Amino acid sequence: MKKTSGRVLELLGLLQTRAEWTAPELAARLGVTDRTVRNDMGRLRELGYPIEAERGRAGHYRLGTGAKLPPLLLDDEEAVAVAVGLRTVTGVAGFEDSGGRALIKLEHVLPDRLRRHIASLRDATEAGPANTDSNVEDPAVDPGVLTEIAAAIRDRRGLRAFLRHDEVDERVEFEPYRLVAWQRRWFVVGRDAATDTWAPYRVDWLTLRLPGGRSFTPSAPPGELTELVVREVARTGWAVHARLVIDAPAEEVLARINPAVGVVETRSEGRCVLVTGGDSLEVVAVWIGMLGLDFTVESPPALVDHLRVLAERYSRALVGEET
Repeated sequence: MKKTSGRVLELLGLLQTRAEWTAPELAARLGVTDRTVRNDMGRLRELGYPIEAERGRAGHYRLGTGAKLPPLLLDDEEAVAVAVGLRTVTGVAGFEDSGGRALIKLEHVLPDRLRRHIASLRDATEAGPANTDSNVEDPAVDPGVLTEIAAAIRDRRGLRAFLRHDEVDERVEFEPYRLVAWQRRWFVVGRDAATDTWAPYRVDWLTLRLPGGRSFTPSAPPGELTELVVREVARTGWAVHARLVIDAPAEEVLARINPAVGVVETRSEGRCVLVTGGDSLEVVAVWIGMLGLDFTVESPPALVDHLRVLAERYSRALVGEET
């Protein structure tokens, strides 16, 4: 049988992984009797941990809140997963320093065996460039702003902010419902109570005005909120927006694009309109080229100029071709 101290720590770790446990379940996991489980629960209470017990046929134990913060007990796979996740987040704009600090703290408290596992994983792996599909630097988002927005969502409290887009600041006020991370951008999905319209707001374009708005009673969203972000960003949320007439039916275009790339509108005579966008003219031009279909640019004029420059550049690159 395991020593009492080690068994009690393992018991505490099990209580952290699930909301409720019955005594027989815990006894089976620890290889002890129900009576030993009851005694160990008493030891945890003596140490200041709020152990709650429900008696009866459906009785169970749970770890309550308050009194003392229990030690964070992770098994091997959990510790490695957390370390890898923290190393990943250090590559996200705005989280480089805080993610790195958290990783250092975690590695300091890990057993030597696990620390060696994580070090070998770190030394044996390498991440590719994080910005392979855009020539625009990822926007940094203040973790404090994300925390404030998340708290407003939790507390059903409206947000007041300045929304900066195209170098213009617009006052906005909305009810926040969900934070969505997509395409290395953060969006908060909100409802404008005055107009009953739902829209995603880019967090790096928001400057929160404190105090926030009034409390609100949640309304039913118009569908899945992540899909709303993808759809609306393709239509209105890019730095560069483009309307392209494609010389192919809508079905063919939809079969060639990721739904996140844009919105397709049917036109007559076997053609359609693709409404898309990107972080820059260069990115949009690359996406259009990957479509592999003839097209005409309806807007913006700057995209026409950029494609003209590309056409001349590619023409000059044709070796042995007479001009």
